[in-house]
Amino acid sequence: MSRVHITDVTLRDGHQSLIATRLRIEDMLPICPQMDRIGFHSLEAWGGATFDACVRFLKEDPWERLHRLKTALPKTPLQMLLRGQNLLGYRHYADDVVRSFVQRSVEGGISIVRIFDAMNDTRNLRVAIEATREAGGHAQGTICYTTSPVHNSRQFVSMAREMVEMGAQSIAIKDMAGLLTPSATRELVAELVESVAVPIHLHAHATSGLSELCHWQAIEAGCRHIETAMSAFAGGTSHPPTESMVAALAGTRHDTGLDLAALQEIDAYFREVRKKYARFESDYTGVDTRVQVNQVPGGMISNLANQLRDQDALDKFDAVLREIPTVREDLGYPPLVTPTSQIVGTQAVMNVLAGERYTVITNEVKHYLMGHYGNTPGPVNPIIRGKAIGNAEVLECRPADRIPPEMDTLRSEIGDLAGSEEDVLTYALFPEVGRQFLEQRRDGTLVPEPLNPPQATTAEGCPAPVEFNVTFHGESYHIRVTGSGHRREDSRPLFVTVDGLPEEVLLETLEEIDVAPGPAAGDVGQKRPRKAGARRATRPGDVTTSMPGTVIDVLVSEGDEVQAGTAVLVLEAMKMESEIPAPISGVVKAVNVTKGQAANPDDALIEIED
Repeated sequence: MSRVHITDVTLRDGHQSLIATRLRIEDMLPICPQMDRIGFHSLEAWGGATFDACVRFLKEDPWERLHRLKTALPKTPLQMLLRGQNLLGYRHYADDVVRSFVQRSVEGGISIVRIFDAMNDTRNLRVAIEATREAGGHAQGTICYTTSPVHNSRQFVSMAREMVEMGAQSIAIKDMAGLLTPSATRELVAELVESVAVPIHLHAHATSGLSELCHWQAIEAGCRHIETAMSAFAGGTSHPPTESMVAALAGTRHDTGLDLAALQEIDAYFREVRKKYARFESDYTGVDTRVQVNQVPGGMISNLANQLRDQDALDKFDAVLREIPTVREDLGYPPLVTPTSQIVGTQAVMNVLAGERYTVITNEVKHYLMGHYGNTPGPVNPIIRGKAIGNAEVLECRPADRIPPEMDTLRSEIGDLAGSEEDVLTYALFPEVGRQFLEQRRDGTLVPEPLNPPQATTAEGCPAPVEFNVTFHGESYHIRVTGSGHRREDSRPLFVTVDGLPEEVLLETLEEIDVAPGPAAGDVGQKRPRKAGARRATRPGDVTTSMPGTVIDVLVSEGDEVQAGTAVLVLEAMKMESEIPAPISGVVKAVNVTKGQAANPDDALIEIED
């Protein structure tokens, strides 16, 4: 068989990579009939970060999204991305949760389940593969492609054989960061084609600018299934353009048989739709060969930029990219894909913002080092392990073997808020955010984040400009405001781009205000006063944080005696939790935050006196 089959990923990975997973169902459904007529092998339309984004930002029921997509795409198989024992969340779940989730996904309309593990630990794939087959779906085993001193093609081929023995019906090479080169692609695909008797699929991001060449070499080596995105959502940290690959293969023995003119009509629709999401565009989603060093995957780049902007730290973006390889080496060279990309990326952000490595270590890094995500590919830095977990036990078994059945407990915890088993699973994946979503749905208060956030205003109440031209001494410059930092005594940093280059401007302020930066370029934010009772952290016993976040738990009360280094707060930032330690030993004199409250850097969250 020489024909090449195409899976289009616009409805999932395309917008996840370029506009932070914000594409709404209302903008998918109108074009579905045309996409359904094309003859794609499948459409990747669910899984990955879409579930989280639906619940957290878009206020859409992700299960309802799946059902509506399947109704709108009756002829084309729908495909999803599943993180093995992690499902679509950020921890491992009990086997009964995995089996229930997979069953409901297939019943809801998913035909092909792409199953991967962030550590390439095949033990974490077995239950999901079995559950997919039992539910009547196609189980696709996945190799997370990466490069490091401890990875090679021989290991990837051995992994593919293991997955086929487990029941995988096809094998996908998932090059989430765009690390493949043409020669490496040809070598790996040829070895896989010869070693396993199932179809080989290539999923390769375009970040390094090499993906079209890699796809061609994969096809020449025997791969007959490639993945692309409509050109409106292609290129850069996304994927090769669907139309371009169809045109390149037309008239050859690998002709896809797809109608290029019909594809161009679909692309014209998406080009108009993308304009609606200008708020979520990022300056960091183009071709970038630095990925060959930092290995940050396509879906993470735009989210990382937005998250750093939320932390008033967009100017630290390049420093974070430089720090990521160091953290990855310390943790034993895990492939960077959810959740390990978030674990490594967030720790790198913590290191950069703190100005010193591992002064704050996220809970997820601690769990990772204790083996809760599986075996590390390479040896872990023993100094970092000791600092993070001391002499705590490191699991050697499959992590889920230590997790008792959870479904009955989850049903009891969520109670009447869950109207279906799908609701219970939503709560299972995201307990805090999921409960809030279900409460708002019950109360009829679900409101998606605005596509056009409120603009900052001047003292006279007029809209404040965020993009303009400035002329100095006869030279004109294009200025765009991207965010603002926290007050520094009598001044405040303002983050801008000057002719496209990021700059930081220090402004001397004339009134005591606190401007909250918006989540994306062009959103300067709105004035908000410092919390009543809160003060700037200036004393040795003041507990503060290096980045804004949400208080998940307060572990002490006024009058408690604490030792230096004891956890007193749990903070969530960038979807990762961190324990904030007491800076000194003493007595808690004041607790200025409560669970669920926002926490800002430089605020005295808790006050301790020796």
